[in-house]
Amino acid sequence: MNLSQYIKKRNGVPLGASNSLRNMMIRSLGAGKFSNFWKYWNPIWSYYLGKYIFKPLKIIFPPALSLLITFAFCGFLHDLVIMIIRWGFAFLLTPWFLLMGLCVIIGDYAKIDYSKFTWTIRAFINILIISSCLFIAYQVQI
Repeated sequence: MNLSQYIKKRNGVPLGASNSLRNMMIRSLGAGKFSNFWKYWNPIWSYYLGKYIFKPLKIIFPPALSLLITFAFCGFLHDLVIMIIRWGFAFLLTPWFLLMGLCVIIGDYAKIDYSKFTWTIRAFINILIISSCLFIAYQVQI
């Protein structure tokens, strides 16, 4: 599957469509599982992370560990951009993404599914998970 096909599958509209961002927000925030949030969030970035990081790691490691490493790598790239822009050390997003990766793994393992709730409640739960992980990462920040 190429990037254009991937984006159409995730967003329901072609790459560059005017309602692509709206679809991404509605689908990701309204996901009934935290792992599904990540299926819809930023499909361009997730396409490349999946193709060049997660899939090669799965050859060597179990899928859960591969996912965790992929989340940590993504967070590190975000931290790296901040360090380049600020010309100073930053290490908040790596642990944040690592925690969110753990939530994906735990949620799937425990079969946590809130898809029967309204979109508003599902969005609240997804935002709560994301913000809780950020709060914890901030508290343990180096």
